[in-house]
Amino acid sequence: MSSVQSPQSELVGALYRDHRGWLLAWLRRNVACPQRAEDLSQDTFMRLLGRDELKEPREPRAFLVAIAKGLLFDYFRRAALEQAYLTELMLIPEGEQPSVEEQQLILEDLKNIDRLLGKLSSKARAAFLYNRLDGLGHAQIAERLGVSVPRVRQYLAQGIRQCYIALYGEPV
Repeated sequence: MSSVQSPQSELVGALYRDHRGWLLAWLRRNVACPQRAEDLSQDTFMRLLGRDELKEPREPRAFLVAIAKGLLFDYFRRAALEQAYLTELMLIPEGEQPSVEEQQLILEDLKNIDRLLGKLSSKARAAFLYNRLDGLGHAQIAERLGVSVPRVRQYLAQGIRQCYIALYGEPV
């Protein structure tokens, strides 16, 4: 194993050494759980390590906060999704509720769907959900979103494409 580091890993290491403490303090002010703040801090640097290309930022703290905010937003969105699922689950009669294992699988599926739809624009995501969950037609969706019916068709096609990619991979 080579001890030579790539310039990218050296840059991430320098950002980690110089700004991790500051980022962690920022996250602790924005997240009630210190362990969650620690996880988000680590995830921020892991995200940097996973990049194909990384240039030295002019404003390192603003750069790190932008990444952490994205992760924080994802965390809160997933937590809200999980809470909504648990609330709906409580409405099901006890004898008809899925087992704990099935509940976990359903929750993971919901998180995967959320991640998949998160790649769409907000209007495309809304159009897809209005159509698939609420059963709204193209004209109704167009009216709600303030767009044309052909645009709704484009949004729905984008949603279906994301589903295809999730199931079968990128089309060739």
